[in-house]
Amino acid sequence: MSILDKQHYEEDIPEVADPSDMAGMRRFIFDEPAVIRRLEQRSAFEGVTSNGTVAAAVMVFAAILAVIVANSPFYDVVEHAFTAPLGIILGPLNLSLPFEVIVNDGLMAVFFLLVGIELKYEMTVGQLRRPRQAALPMLAAVGGVAVPAIIFLAFNPGATSSGWAIPIATDIAFALGVMSLLGDRIAPETKVFFQTLAIADDILAIVVLALFYGQTPNVSWCAASVGVILVLAMLNGAHVYSLKPYSVVGLALWFCMFMSGIHATLAGVIVAFFLPAQTDIRLSALHDWLDVWAEELDDTYDDEAHVLGQHDFTDDAKVVERVMHHVTPPLHRAEQDVSVLVNFVILPLFAFVNAQVRLVGVDLGAIVGNSVTQGAFLGAVLGKPIGIILVTLLLVRIGFARLPRNVDWMQIIAVGIMGGLGFTMSILIAGLAFPDPALVMSAKCAILAGSVTSALAGIAFVRVVDVLRGSRKQGKRRPS
Repeated sequence: MSILDKQHYEEDIPEVADPSDMAGMRRFIFDEPAVIRRLEQRSAFEGVTSNGTVAAAVMVFAAILAVIVANSPFYDVVEHAFTAPLGIILGPLNLSLPFEVIVNDGLMAVFFLLVGIELKYEMTVGQLRRPRQAALPMLAAVGGVAVPAIIFLAFNPGATSSGWAIPIATDIAFALGVMSLLGDRIAPETKVFFQTLAIADDILAIVVLALFYGQTPNVSWCAASVGVILVLAMLNGAHVYSLKPYSVVGLALWFCMFMSGIHATLAGVIVAFFLPAQTDIRLSALHDWLDVWAEELDDTYDDEAHVLGQHDFTDDAKVVERVMHHVTPPLHRAEQDVSVLVNFVILPLFAFVNAQVRLVGVDLGAIVGNSVTQGAFLGAVLGKPIGIILVTLLLVRIGFARLPRNVDWMQIIAVGIMGGLGFTMSILIAGLAFPDPALVMSAKCAILAGSVTSALAGIAFVRVVDVLRGSRKQGKRRPS
């Protein structure tokens, strides 16, 4: 009997009538129960790894573990491991870097690749493709960057002013993870508003990182970087839809930017913007093409032969497999390839490496009284909500924009409070802003304390507002 035998199909079709019933589809396609179990386990794993709350929790755990280790007898061993060079040395060629640099400058480029993919996605089919609709949260993000920077500079007008960008960033992974804990207390439209704001925040932080926190540029290596970017443009213009050439050229771009003095992680963003967002398959013709090849597979299948001996059948199946692989655009394929790696390996590793806040023998009063600590903490906890809320209020009051449907001012205030959750980018900027380890330590303390304070304040605010609204509704229902 053929694999496409109509009688066989009609007997089993009730189990798979709904294409969204993936369990039924597996039972229909696969023979081996062990294979079905593995696929179900993989689906469960994918469900966990695609959950933003779980990813945020893993990063929080890594940061907490880092603080515990930093204040334990293992600190010296871990610190030595972070600063020890890794790589190879071949005569005059030294390809070794400290582990901390590998994480912050190397692996974080993959994180920036994911950030760039998300930005391009939003600019292609998301909120950023409608400028008028995206204008309100994007301009609110400008306020959420400007006010924290002003507050930091008010506390640090002198030599430590180079850290002005520390409190400007919002960690979207943390913030959306915390927001998801509130369930339906936060309207879906509010989450979209906040996500658009965080994306604009990422764009501004990337620009700040590129303009203000690189080293003195090396002209030769900058020219080489431009040359590599032109190669990326040529790949995109030639409609190359394989990810391998972009990966190789992306590595070359990272190396050139690392040598140039420009922060090498930005190579990830640049590569993302050259990844094609289109597919080279004519999707309108795919259905008819699959019908033709389904008949071809039906003709070449031999029910009595072992699959290893069915060369025509497996060759035809490979053709279908290759074509179906190309249905997914390279941009989406790249996101699928790196998202789990970023969320569950790179970001937790970054958190563990950079949240090594050692408080043993440290004068906590001196840290709290340090102007860097005060400016970074208050910039995030107060500056973020003030900037976001005031700009949103101003634009609505002058009639430039309206609040999205189902979004009220209480939810805008919650968005502003949670905007103070800055971690990944803030710690990265702190390490670049100050050569003095003591100042970096103060900044990290402020970042951790500010993120925790913003998260708890945001959750408490939303819950209190929800309770007060519930009380008012009950009061209105009581008979007079």
